[in-house]
Amino acid sequence: MDLSSAPLTGWTGEVIPDWLDEFGHVNIAHYLTICDQANWAVWNALNAPETRMEDRGGQEYVIVENHVCYLDELRGGERVTVTTQLLAHDAKRMILFHEVWTGAGARAATNEAKFLAFDLEARRAATWRPRVAAALDSLAAAHAGLPRPAEAGRGVALSRRR
Repeated sequence: MDLSSAPLTGWTGEVIPDWLDEFGHVNIAHYLTICDQANWAVWNALNAPETRMEDRGGQEYVIVENHVCYLDELRGGERVTVTTQLLAHDAKRMILFHEVWTGAGARAATNEAKFLAFDLEARRAATWRPRVAAALDSLAAAHAGLPRPAEAGRGVALSRRR
């Protein structure tokens, strides 16, 4: 993955039968499955060349918050691409924004995820390893000119958005 891309192509794949519900489209939980594929791809790129957990000494991440907007259905066998934008980061957190695109070029969903650097050995929050911190700084610079997605920072509400 080229971390200088704006946005990143986080993941490309195909909707598999296990993700479908009784209505014949992707179950809501599996939109997160699709976005999690992009999470891991970005994470491995940030850690490159150490793309195996065993090489990272227990320095990983946990996701502490997710928000999904469901915009269009995805059907079995459909090609899917996830584009990813870094919205913000600091010494121990980052926020990624994913857009899920159908093979026909329609936005099927968005996902905003807040990550926390995590030490698996100590089972507690940590700071990013220097390699990851530097990669995040570079990614932030590459993404600085991207417009902020309309769905970013939203919560669930009954009132109309302005």
